[in-house]
Amino acid sequence: MLLALIPLAIAAILKEETDACGAEGNKSLPRRLGLVSSLQDLVQYSGLLVPPSSLVNVANAAASKAAIFRANCKVVGGNPSMIGQSDSSTKAVGNMLHLIVEACISRNLIDTTAYLWPGYVVLPGHSKDTSLPQESPWVNFMQGAPLSDPLKNALIATPASSVAELDKLYHIALNGSEQEKSAAAKIVCGASLVRGWNIQEHVVRMVVKLLSPPLPSDSSLQGSMSHYLSQKSTLNAILLGVSYVDAVHIFSLYGMVPDVAAALMPLCEAFGSMPPPSNHRSTIVDETSVYSVFSCAFLCLLRLWKFYKPPQEYCLAGRGGSVRLELTLDYLVLMHNSRIEFPNSSATSTNSGSSTGSFDEVPTQPIYIDSFPKLRAWYIQNQACIASTLSGLGNTNPVHQVANKILSMICRKMTKSGVVSGNLSSASSSSVSGSSLSTSDDSYQRPTLPAWEFLEAVPYVLEAVLTACYHGRISSRDMTTSLRDLVDFLPASLAAIVSYFSAEITRGIWKAVPMNGTEWPSPGAALHSIEDEVKEILASAGVQIHSCYPRGVPPMLPLPMAALVSLTITFKLDRSLDYIHGIIGQALENCAGGSSWPSMPIIGALWTQKVRRWHDFIVLSCIRSPFGRDKDAVAQLIQSCFSSFLRSSPSSGSDITASRGVGALMGESITGHQGLHFPMAPGFIYLRTCRTFHDTYFVSEMILRQVIDCSHKLANGWSSNGPPHLKSGRPPLSGAASMASQVAMLGAGLLCVAGGPLLVQVLYEETLPTLLLSAQEQMLEDPGPVASTLQGYAMANMLFFCGSLLWGSEKTSPIMKLSFLSRRPRVVGTHMDFIAGVLDGHILLGCDPGTWKAYVSCFVFLVVKFVPTWLRDIKLDTLKKIAVGLRSWHEHDLALSLLERGGPKTISAVVETLLQ
Repeated sequence: MLLALIPLAIAAILKEETDACGAEGNKSLPRRLGLVSSLQDLVQYSGLLVPPSSLVNVANAAASKAAIFRANCKVVGGNPSMIGQSDSSTKAVGNMLHLIVEACISRNLIDTTAYLWPGYVVLPGHSKDTSLPQESPWVNFMQGAPLSDPLKNALIATPASSVAELDKLYHIALNGSEQEKSAAAKIVCGASLVRGWNIQEHVVRMVVKLLSPPLPSDSSLQGSMSHYLSQKSTLNAILLGVSYVDAVHIFSLYGMVPDVAAALMPLCEAFGSMPPPSNHRSTIVDETSVYSVFSCAFLCLLRLWKFYKPPQEYCLAGRGGSVRLELTLDYLVLMHNSRIEFPNSSATSTNSGSSTGSFDEVPTQPIYIDSFPKLRAWYIQNQACIASTLSGLGNTNPVHQVANKILSMICRKMTKSGVVSGNLSSASSSSVSGSSLSTSDDSYQRPTLPAWEFLEAVPYVLEAVLTACYHGRISSRDMTTSLRDLVDFLPASLAAIVSYFSAEITRGIWKAVPMNGTEWPSPGAALHSIEDEVKEILASAGVQIHSCYPRGVPPMLPLPMAALVSLTITFKLDRSLDYIHGIIGQALENCAGGSSWPSMPIIGALWTQKVRRWHDFIVLSCIRSPFGRDKDAVAQLIQSCFSSFLRSSPSSGSDITASRGVGALMGESITGHQGLHFPMAPGFIYLRTCRTFHDTYFVSEMILRQVIDCSHKLANGWSSNGPPHLKSGRPPLSGAASMASQVAMLGAGLLCVAGGPLLVQVLYEETLPTLLLSAQEQMLEDPGPVASTLQGYAMANMLFFCGSLLWGSEKTSPIMKLSFLSRRPRVVGTHMDFIAGVLDGHILLGCDPGTWKAYVSCFVFLVVKFVPTWLRDIKLDTLKKIAVGLRSWHEHDLALSLLERGGPKTISAVVETLLQ
């Protein structure tokens, strides 16, 4: 991730300078020279450059590449005596510096003269540990070797190293034989996508292009379907590749999730409109069918809008907490279309200077959900099913007729064995009866319908099956079997299962069932083991929680939750089922978080029994559970974050400058040789759990009060150092002020990551003004002049850092016009109006006057110095009132600077100020 993204960020920085100074002589520009100097300085830090064991061979290969280049340069330079040494010099010792340099060279940030830097090439001498780098299989590929199975497997396991290699692969994926196209698709989604850091930004674009095969001139629906069918094998290979667990994260890192979603939508529409063959039985087999391609594309699309979380302001928030809304498909479409309208806003649009192939072209046509009527119809129906309960089944509605056919298919085994007689569920008025299922022709019972028609009926099937189990008409095991048969027939049904069950879990109307190992699977002793580990981890981070599961009593889960987790543990751990597991993991966590029942440890225990090697990961997932329902745990965690940041070592007495900072906050590692590492840093736990905090207003107030409390402690620490009334014996107050600024920055980071834009807006408009208006004793009793000043200084810094982290320093941006960022002028303007009202005497304060003065002076100074463009949106009258207040405190220069940066509207006010 670092080797892929940091060079792209550097490229943007260098491009700014190049655009400002012109293309000529760009190699001697200060920033580019600074990059070269920084890279050369890294040679001194050999202890920090040791590569991970998995990258030793790659690092040695990069160093050997430089050695070969160096040897060839000497030969060309006219020294024939070096020709014989070329072979021996190809063996070199590499480290992380060589990988960093290669990443920069591949994006034309520096050139190959880096290979000639002093000390860059280190020959191994007599070391026996350095092996010669093996020749890359991509060399054979570029020389025209056919894509045989051995070469294909080698290319899948080895990342490409140049855009030229990707160009050739892309050409084969489009124009090769059917077998070559499928092989090329698998190669693209192999190591090049997962760890090809030198070319990864090109690979993600290539994947999007391959998911969007160009349609023929015949744009009719039938012609489009035929075209998609001809690309079925290639599309299936690409879809299976992008369903890999890490692939979604990679797309997100490059900002490509909206583009991938836009490419998947037409595939879902087309393949979901085609019926399967009449002999179709199961999709969970090694074959490519209409159902398999649709299911893979559809579940991947679902995972994108579940995974690609919206900012936190997409919440219905109130003083009692917030109800988080899921990201909508409309939001992804909006983001995709905004990228077309403003291409420079794309995260991957940065031109690093490297040559790009045809697959790097950005999309030029916007998309709209209305263009996909089948997808839109399902989308609306899915939202309706989540919002309200379903009515029972009948025989007149076509959708209900399809549901009855599906029920006949998945319940045939129960009926034949005499489990079901008469109606499956009288509560749902199902028409499934024993007589209708007695036929021995299984194919007669399998509906061969397009996937969209099948999916439309699935919620009614789920309602019938779940109700039947609730009334005891079918056993829990039979229900699990029927649900598994449903997913085997059409894996895309998992989307409806997840949506329906999560909605029913949230409603809380179903009884809890005992997970006792008889009717439902039992977590056994693993449950208490996981709960003890979670308590131990949290205790090591300063958070104490209570047990939720008394021993000797079987744990309970709501019926829909028990049904969902019982279904999920039936799937094998197979790479070909990644597209299903990607949905399962997210679904279980979302359902557990949406339920008031403490269910995540039970789910984790059941999965631990199934996959023991996932134990540590499951335990870390379970640590989120307490914070979704326990405010006291949230408060303890926030307090622990600040305490660890300001931690003092026992031997340092009152000196709080030792053993603290980001290292103590985040820790050095989470795992050791024997499992999870203790103690676990509170900052790491905060990042893992902050999305589960329901009452974000409470979080905001807690963080702000911790910033104020830490400022008070810093002031007391400064006052207690040295004899009373003797300033010469104390350290400078600037040290305490610097730490207060760092504490404020920590508070801003914690608040932004937990609450996002909505919480920052509330901080500007409500939380901080309310605190300043409140009585002094509600903040801190008798803080004293130093503490009052530091408190105001820290609050100003926290407010500024929150705004700058969220909105940046630019006046406008394309994305600002399309999202929550457009709120900045109103939010900042409202707060500046508040400041002006207090300075003008229309609003009475309750806080200490020293706190208020430090707060206003510091906040205005930070805005003037670092984000002056914010001031152009502030009303002229507001700026004048603040300037008058600053002058009354003898802050004349700051008052003038404030007016000078207010834009053209403040010119007359600036002149008046200068004349005065």
